[in-house]
Amino acid sequence: MAVEVTWWGHATCTVEDSGVRVLTDPLFVGRLAHLRRRRGQLPPAEAAVADAVVVSHLHSDHLHLPSLARLAPGTRLIVPRGAPRAVPGLRRLRGLRIVEVAPGDEVAVADLRVRAVPAAHDGRRLPVGPHRSPALGFVIHGAARTYFAGDTGLFDGMAAAVGPVDVALLPVGGWGPFLGHGHLDPDRAARALAALAPRSAVPVHYGTYWPIGMDAVRPHEFHSPGDEFVRRAARLVPEVAVHRLGHGESVRPEVSR
Repeated sequence: MAVEVTWWGHATCTVEDSGVRVLTDPLFVGRLAHLRRRRGQLPPAEAAVADAVVVSHLHSDHLHLPSLARLAPGTRLIVPRGAPRAVPGLRRLRGLRIVEVAPGDEVAVADLRVRAVPAAHDGRRLPVGPHRSPALGFVIHGAARTYFAGDTGLFDGMAAAVGPVDVALLPVGGWGPFLGHGHLDPDRAARALAALAPRSAVPVHYGTYWPIGMDAVRPHEFHSPGDEFVRRAARLVPEVAVHRLGHGESVRPEVSR
C-alpha cells in the first residue's frame, strides 16, 4: 500500500500509511505571537482529521493549543513525557487521548507503530519552562518507516538512534533570520540525510512563518532553504529522492529499493 505525505507548512504534515493518518506538530493559524504566515494558504479543515497526532516538543509553534483544540474527540495525542504538567492547557483539551512518551517508547495506532526517538533541541515550554520534557522525533512504522525529525540538530549516533527509515521528513530552516542551537540548516540536513540513508526525503520547517516587520532581514533564510537542501542532497546523496513540496501538496514517495 502506498504511503502519502502532505506538507501543510512549517512542521505540520500528514502521513497516511495503511489507511491510518498521523498528523505532525499541527499549526493552523495565520499569526502566532510575533510570527505571521507569509506563504501558503491556511490548512483546510481536513488537515485536522487524524487517527493520531505527534508533538515533537513544547515550543508554541509545535505544541499549539488552539490548533490541537480542532482535533476530533477520541484522537490520540502523543506528546513528550511531562508535557501535561508543563503545559496545563493540554488537560483542558476535551476528548483527546493523551499519551506521554520518551525516547524508545512505542504506541500502537491501528496497524501502525509510532516510536519516539531522541532529538537534539531545547524541549522546554519557552520562555521559562523547566527542562523536564525531552524534544523528540518519531518513526511511523507501517508499510514504510517514516521519520519525522521535529526540530533537531545533528548529534552523535543519530542514525543508530533513529534506526533504518524509508522516508525522512527533515527540518531545513526555521522562522527567523538566524537559526539557533539545535536546528538543521540545508547543509546539516543534507549531512543528516547521508547518515540516515532513506529512500526518499521531504524538507519541512521553512518558508512558512516569519517575524512581523522583518521581511527584508536575511530574506534568503525564508525563501531558499528548500531549494538549497535539494541541491546539497543531490551532491551528497544522489541516490535519495528529495521531494520539495509546496504548501498543501502531497507525494507518494518511493519506499522500496
